Amino acid sequence: MQKVYSQILQIAGDVITVEAEGIAYKEIAEIRTRRGLSLAQVIRLDGKKVSLQVLAGSRGVSTDDKVKFLGHPMQVSYSENLLGRIFTGSGEPRDRGPHLTENMINIGGPSVNPAKRTIPKKMIRTGIPMIDVFNSLVESQKLPIFSVAGEPYNELLARIALQAEVDLIILGGMGLKYDDYLSFRETLEKHGSLSRSIMFIHTASDPTVECLLVPDMSLAVAEQFALEGKKVLVLLTDMTNFADALKEIAITMEQIPSNRGYPGDLYSQLASRYEKAVYFQGAGSITILAVTSMPGDDVTHPIPDNTGYITEGQFYLKGGRIEPFGSLSRLKQQVNDKTRPDHRSIMDRMIQLYSDYRSTLEKRSMGFQMSNWDHKLLNYGKRFENELMDLSVNIPLEEALDLGWKILADCFDPHETGIKDALIKQYWPKMTVK
Repeated sequence: MQKVYSQILQIAGDVITVEAEGIAYKEIAEIRTRRGLSLAQVIRLDGKKVSLQVLAGSRGVSTDDKVKFLGHPMQVSYSENLLGRIFTGSGEPRDRGPHLTENMINIGGPSVNPAKRTIPKKMIRTGIPMIDVFNSLVESQKLPIFSVAGEPYNELLARIALQAEVDLIILGGMGLKYDDYLSFRETLEKHGSLSRSIMFIHTASDPTVECLLVPDMSLAVAEQFALEGKKVLVLLTDMTNFADALKEIAITMEQIPSNRGYPGDLYSQLASRYEKAVYFQGAGSITILAVTSMPGDDVTHPIPDNTGYITEGQFYLKGGRIEPFGSLSRLKQQVNDKTRPDHRSIMDRMIQLYSDYRSTLEKRSMGFQMSNWDHKLLNYGKRFENELMDLSVNIPLEEALDLGWKILADCFDPHETGIKDALIKQYWPKMTVK
């Protein structure tokens, strides 16, 4: 039986407090105001005092308004009708399409028992050499994209959404500028990928609490599709906005702040979302790529610092490129041996040579004399940056590996690469063997 409470004890910002019993954390309530119905979510329980965050803001809410608890957490509709649709952080249609009310499922449920998980062994191809060749994205992996303001991380996500070899893309936008939201929508529409996509978008002008709902909405829907056998890729941007929303609400609730003002449960809040990445034996999978913009390019900031303990590596976006030395996919060894025999050798040796190129740049900047080997490295480094590192490069994995061999052959003699003779004989471009 749904109980109705007719007295609000306190209104502080967008948080209201009522006195009630038998209420669950994250339960949803309806507030009947003079303007109509508003939804609110329970965010704190203190004895009989229940604090609720009003999703649309507390403007127009008065202390004599009626509050009715619905007995369940926030829910989202789940069906094939979601495909091609765009929703707000609270699940309302943003695309002016019809409201969906069938097959309502709870959001924010527990992650899969780690003991029941299987080791991921399938690669997700993206057409981006710096991912496919050097830091392969593995099905059911959870990876952040560490970046700073001004870097093209949303453009990178949009491109991955277009090219990733998956069944379904779910995009969760948090604190997006309206122009970024329009760019995502137009890019997916233009290239015909909107029909296999679902978007939950919270813009910077939307209520703060909706920002917190976006990952849970996205992942709840992803889980249902994965259980039906779909290979789902969840793209989240920006988890820093998500953490800042947590911080804002914690301040409103007068919680004791932790590192740099963020709540003490920041790690748990992030982990509960990232740990939704999973491969279901005999069914589908959920893979998570999430942008984390680092304030001041500080990797020790609480958000990237906590994220690094949860995820399985990271892509580090700097200077408009995926940096090879800051990036790491800890699961790439699960798939590199299953693509092509030369994959691991090309990956390892090209990065080693690029590291030597960086050292040669420092040498040259300090006025040291350049040797013949140094000149070869300088030529190689420029080719590597322009033909493989540049994010505009769009080629399949096999072509990227062949291009790697070509760059090596154009810059070095076979014996200078340090690659096994068997692979040299099989893959070295024949016309350039010296």
